[in-house]
Amino acid sequence: MSATAPHAGPSPIRRPVAAAALLAALVSLVFGLLLAGAGPASAHAALTGSDPGDGAVVDTAPKEVTLSFSEAIAVGDDSIRVLDPSGKRADTEAEPRDLSEGSTVRYGVALHSGLPDGTYTVAWQAISADSHPISGAFTFSIGAPSETTVALSSQDVGGGPVGVVYDIARYAAYGGFVLLVGGSAFVLVCWRQGASALPMQRLVVRGWLTLTAATLVMLLLRNPYTGSGKFADAFDLAGLQSVLDTKPGAALVSRLLLLGAAALFIAVLFGTYARREDEREKKDLTFGLAIGGGVVAAGIAATWAMSEHASTGIQASIAMPVDVAHLLAVAAWLGGLASLLVALYRTPDIGSAAVRRFSSVAFGSVVVLAATGIYQSWRQVGSWSALTGTRYGQLLILKVALIAVLLAVAWFSRRWTGRLTDTAVASSAAEVEDAATEDAATEPGNTAPVTSEEASGASGASGDDIAPERAAQLARQRAVLTATKKKRVRDADPERSGLRRSVLAEAAVAVVLLAVTTMLTSTEPGRTEEEAAAGATAATAPAAGGPVNLSMPFDTGGENGKGTVRIDIDPGRTGSNDLHVWIDGSDGEPMDVPELKVALTLESKDIGPLPVVPDRLAEGHWTASGVQIPMAGDWKVDVTVRTSDIDQVTIDKNAKIG
Repeated sequence: MSATAPHAGPSPIRRPVAAAALLAALVSLVFGLLLAGAGPASAHAALTGSDPGDGAVVDTAPKEVTLSFSEAIAVGDDSIRVLDPSGKRADTEAEPRDLSEGSTVRYGVALHSGLPDGTYTVAWQAISADSHPISGAFTFSIGAPSETTVALSSQDVGGGPVGVVYDIARYAAYGGFVLLVGGSAFVLVCWRQGASALPMQRLVVRGWLTLTAATLVMLLLRNPYTGSGKFADAFDLAGLQSVLDTKPGAALVSRLLLLGAAALFIAVLFGTYARREDEREKKDLTFGLAIGGGVVAAGIAATWAMSEHASTGIQASIAMPVDVAHLLAVAAWLGGLASLLVALYRTPDIGSAAVRRFSSVAFGSVVVLAATGIYQSWRQVGSWSALTGTRYGQLLILKVALIAVLLAVAWFSRRWTGRLTDTAVASSAAEVEDAATEDAATEPGNTAPVTSEEASGASGASGDDIAPERAAQLARQRAVLTATKKKRVRDADPERSGLRRSVLAEAAVAVVLLAVTTMLTSTEPGRTEEEAAAGATAATAPAAGGPVNLSMPFDTGGENGKGTVRIDIDPGRTGSNDLHVWIDGSDGEPMDVPELKVALTLESKDIGPLPVVPDRLAEGHWTASGVQIPMAGDWKVDVTVRTSDIDQVTIDKNAKIG
């Protein structure tokens, strides 16, 4: 007589496999689409201006070329190269000089003297403060434009096959972190009996292996990712040493060291802790593991915070701990969700209490995510226009929408949790024991019939009663039957089945949410993108109305302390300008003064004051050439006039530049 039941639909045994395959396919599809559309991370720090500007034609050869950026960068010997029309180096090949002042980030390279007329190409490459490589090129001409033989690589730095593999490793690292931290937290906080469940052990260990492997791949590929783009350079020891001297390299090495501590934590969690039976001792060990695991998890999260968006820009000292809290909340929620999914599909023993505890953990995680997410959004986006008009803002809107969908699905899961009982779980062991003997006697595929006496006495019979081969066969059959019976009991519980389907839907949305979150880390923040676009527009804008003319009366309070300052700024646009200052006395005649100083400030961008010390050209006339104005805008021109040892005044007036 056959023991198999008639099939009214998909086999309960095959349903978990099909669900896992569907989820794996969804993961592959989502990550494939995101990677295909993401492209290289090529615009984090952005070029906001240059002197000479892109396409500019200058009368005489400049002494140096300067580049301005939207945020801090790391440069090397060949980060800025100037090539003449024949492709030869026109710069002195020295390391770029740091010309930064205040919030303005500027680097320059000196040029050879006596450069001939023609079109010159400026190619630059650097590492932005959030660890992503950036590059670009532009041209300027001396005298008049000419033909140029310079051919630059069409592949952006950070792109190509190396960039694809590096991006895959980044996604895998976040996924591994979520499984490692979230799975461990689920066992310690929600379901302590899960420490002895093999599926839970596999989930956490696989998370650790994924994160470790991804970190090693990123460390090895860091040199070609930010440089040549060739896989062979991954094993260049000199290049690896240079990577270790950078902030991203130090973060990756720190992560590997912390993963060593995480391996010890996993060994204790699934070894000593799982075998501990005394409740008092287990409670003490739980507390110790929670503290130690929390420190390790926070340390691993900090390796991202110290090397990406949180480490640069405004309020970095606040943004980094906020970023750590955000990552830990993501891991506790999404990693716990994955653990619950595995427990519901692979183990029949999880009860309603564990599910309810996870519901509380998930609620707390959402609260932390909301608080930290609002701060991060303000810091990285900065304006409503950037929220809708930049890629970062659009991805952020998508992330918020996915969280809303996830919360809606979680609400249905919570309804199933409210109906969940432990009746099936509590009775499953007894039912399995009662049915095992009967099923064993009729199980098809046996090499010999199994009698009821053999089945019922297999576990307690001695070697004299049953042959060892026969006893081993019976033990194997009983194990298979027990597992099958548990699955049948588990799948027969409608509340548990409904919860499994709901959690599977949550996990599917969570996969997309995690992918979008990872994309945000490789996308230029909206605030920076808008500032860079404004700077680029200003750098290439033509003159708006010609030279700027200002007239400002002054009174230092002393004898002969009254007069008028007249200023001309020519051509009155971004880049190099000539500044002329005339001072007329109260009688309208040219007036000399002991000291004259000028400063330019762009208050809307926190640039300046940029000091200008003009030279006396004639009585009452001062001039300064090559005055650099890096960005268009409403500049405040401050003029300090001293007419005696003690009589001095500073006057100001706004001027529209560019």
